Amino acid sequence: MNIIQKKIFLTDNMFEIKEVKDLRKKFGLTQTQLAKQAGVSQSLIAKIEAGKIDPTYSNAKKLFDTLLRINNEHELKAKDIMNQKIIFINSRERLKDVIKKMKKHEISQLPVIDEQRVVGLITESSIIEHLVGDELPNPTEQPVEKIMDQSPPIITPNTSLSIVSTLLKHFPLLLVADKGIHKGLITKADLIRKIST
Repeated sequence: MNIIQKKIFLTDNMFEIKEVKDLRKKFGLTQTQLAKQAGVSQSLIAKIEAGKIDPTYSNAKKLFDTLLRINNEHELKAKDIMNQKIIFINSRERLKDVIKKMKKHEISQLPVIDEQRVVGLITESSIIEHLVGDELPNPTEQPVEKIMDQSPPIITPNTSLSIVSTLLKHFPLLLVADKGIHKGLITKADLIRKIST
């Protein structure tokens, strides 16, 4: 494998040849098991791990494609992280009732529904902005639909941890649904709780 091929390969796969042994052990595989799954010989893997040879591009690609697939199988999914207790609020509920519900359940955001369809999200930030910035009389009597934010993204239960963490950089909450049925939700706190245990 020449330098250009190595750079292209590493850019595409984010692994290095010297990592084969560590990754194989991380996934609990023997050299023989990895060789069988990748379609290469066990002796090739032994030589790569010992640093005795640089594999051809095609063999390195087979190895890393296999390790990437195994990594994806081992990676946490949305279903492993999600909180199955979902509290929705109706878009016509008054803000004061929503505030009570948030206090009672000690949560900072709630998905908003209208006829069983998610239409928005209400957060502590949007409530504060409404209470401080609006000149409406009795702001807590206003329906949530007047101040709600855009709907949170809806992901599948098998969405990978890497996608979940990327989405949570841009959204305070993710809904998890399977075939249109809401199964759970994920917040940054849920993600931190799961990966820190």
